[in-house]
Amino acid sequence: MTPLTLYTTLGCHLCERLEALLVVLHRGEYRLERVEISENVDLMERYGVRIPVLADEAGGELDMGFEPPRLADWLAERGWLDEAAWRRLQAGEIKPPAEGDGDATSARKPAGRRYLA
Repeated sequence: MTPLTLYTTLGCHLCERLEALLVVLHRGEYRLERVEISENVDLMERYGVRIPVLADEAGGELDMGFEPPRLADWLAERGWLDEAAWRRLQAGEIKPPAEGDGDATSARKPAGRRYLA
């Protein structure tokens, strides 16, 4: 199982898109830890204008992973890309996930509203 970290914040539609693409393009199982950046000054300084940021266990980070080619390249470099799914996505056989089409991310959001200023 691939451990991944997603630096995110509540209401981040680009983060939801990245999660939806990850469901389609990641080969095999993965565990995604979501890190809320709005509650930590250091994380806000580091990731505030870069989210969503996907990180692997070795510390490799991907900004703008909501763009399918960027996510596919990042996954391929690590041997985690589902090549068949990527080809189907490129050929238009499957449509890119729309914002909010993730793995029920919105149902797991904590109560309350926190938005980046």
